[in-house]
Amino acid sequence: MTVPFVPPPRRPRSRLTPDQLPSWSDRLAALKHVPPLLKMVYETHRGYTVAIVGLRVVRAVVPLGLLWIGKLIIEGVEASYRGAQPVDWPHLALLVGIELMIAVGGEGLARASSLLESLLGDLFSNRVSVRLMEHAARLDVAQFEDAETYDHLERARRQTVGRIGLLAQLLGTVQDLITLISFTAALILYVPWLLLLLAIAVIPAFLGETHFAALGYSLLFQWTPERRMLDYLRFTAASDQSAKEVKLFGLSSYLIGRYRRLADEFYEANKRLSIKRATVSTLLALMGSLGYYSAYGVIIYLTVIGHRSPAGPFTIGVLTFLAGSFRQSRDLIQRVLLTLSSVYEESLYLRDLFTFLGLEPRVVSRPGARPVPRPLRRGFEFEGVSFKYPGSDVWAVRDLSFSLAPDESLALVGENGAGKTTLVKLLARLYDPDEGRILLDGVDLREYDLASLHSNIGVIFQDFMRYAFLFRENIGVGQTEYMSEEDRIREAARRSLADTVARRLDKGFDQQLGRRFDGGVDLSGGEWQKVALARAYLREAQVLILDEPTAALDARAEYEVFLRFTELTKGRIAVLISHRFSTVRMADRILVLTGGRLVEHGTHEELVGRRGLYAELFNLQAAGYR
Repeated sequence: MTVPFVPPPRRPRSRLTPDQLPSWSDRLAALKHVPPLLKMVYETHRGYTVAIVGLRVVRAVVPLGLLWIGKLIIEGVEASYRGAQPVDWPHLALLVGIELMIAVGGEGLARASSLLESLLGDLFSNRVSVRLMEHAARLDVAQFEDAETYDHLERARRQTVGRIGLLAQLLGTVQDLITLISFTAALILYVPWLLLLLAIAVIPAFLGETHFAALGYSLLFQWTPERRMLDYLRFTAASDQSAKEVKLFGLSSYLIGRYRRLADEFYEANKRLSIKRATVSTLLALMGSLGYYSAYGVIIYLTVIGHRSPAGPFTIGVLTFLAGSFRQSRDLIQRVLLTLSSVYEESLYLRDLFTFLGLEPRVVSRPGARPVPRPLRRGFEFEGVSFKYPGSDVWAVRDLSFSLAPDESLALVGENGAGKTTLVKLLARLYDPDEGRILLDGVDLREYDLASLHSNIGVIFQDFMRYAFLFRENIGVGQTEYMSEEDRIREAARRSLADTVARRLDKGFDQQLGRRFDGGVDLSGGEWQKVALARAYLREAQVLILDEPTAALDARAEYEVFLRFTELTKGRIAVLISHRFSTVRMADRILVLTGGRLVEHGTHEELVGRRGLYAELFNLQAAGYR
């Protein structure tokens, strides 16, 4: 049985009104991101950048040289044709040879420039990708849980990695401007007022393209969440992670139907804009063509009547030179203006990049922050700690006060949403409390260096990552400094029972895990959990946090972990989160949470004897085994 597609409620989407479009001041302001981009490009490879600029400048004079040599050739042929002078074959051959050298040289310069720009583009794309990842690593967990921040990252990741094309556009514009200046000088010498026709031919097209560039960006900006959903639907409908449920639940038609609806909506919105843009652009291009042929007619007329200019008489060679200069000047001006319009459009995407790179984390190390002491002597103390997640009015935890001593294991018990995971996030300083404080060896947790604190905490959350790496690398990510240390990785695997998994694999610790790459094998949920536990044991951490550490283990494996638990946590502070009371009983002390508040604490025997919430939960679970 397949699940039919039922469209979710359609989100109303209004079209942009003229007053919602960016003003010219907004458009100029968007260009402020171009200089930082150029600096990033220059710092990527200074040699390539300087060489590219030099090649572009030399290439800029090639078109004028070709036209001028062509003019001289035509005038030489024209004079011989009229019989004004005998044919000077050596001179004509020299001119043709010079033109050939200029043409071949220009082509060579263009190919060299293209090669360097391609190499620089690859380096720059790599650098931007690395910088995005480095900056993302600095941000708070809360910032990744914010949709607006994630949208900035998504647009930055999608659109800005290839923004090296903007450099090519800017360099091309400089090259075109140099060429245009040389052509303009020639037109001024012969017919200055032709420049007015040039302006009439190109400015309307520039204004139109700039307007549609703003509309194009606005469309993509508005559709960022939907495009993320399209990516997610594509992944879910054809992924090894979801294949079983998609097949058994018959979800394919639902996922495809939802994807098709969203994709069609985006297509229709983009189609309307594209048709309007193409129509307006065609009309503006016609105006440009009329301007060009008007100027061409004027030049022909002046040549026929034998007009003289300050630069000399109008000959067939001058006609060819001026016609070519005007045509290329028109194309150059149009290209320059459209490139500037495109630069504006590109700079809008740059805004997303630099907006994301400008985000600063709120949970940071203070100046002069101290390292975490080794060994810990007093442990953790929570003093009236309360916390709300950003954007929420509900307290996730409220007025928590308790202590956690070195060499002590503490279990957190409570129903879903009781605040257990939030508590350990605060303990690991992924968030800072809104009220109260957390002390470590009598010092506020905010006074410690963040990197030092995290290096002293080994944590495996319930939703741990399953990396498409080698078996040994999946353990080594727990402490990357030990990635190549075989003995440490094998010892961590022994402690977590992951070594039993490695023994059944064809390549043992060198086995590729996951189905993403050739030769990869997938593991069961319990086997993956053993690998994840090995990561925590690999760390030389004084604090060990385990979120549902035995949830996916079978009864025998859970019993073996239970027997080893004292050994594994010896000399460490251990925090356990679990719904399984067989795991909870391993702890020295148990905290019971409900609604973010601490309602009970004590040993297993003490809490069962009090007949409170813990005893109720324990008896409910125990009843299932009777």
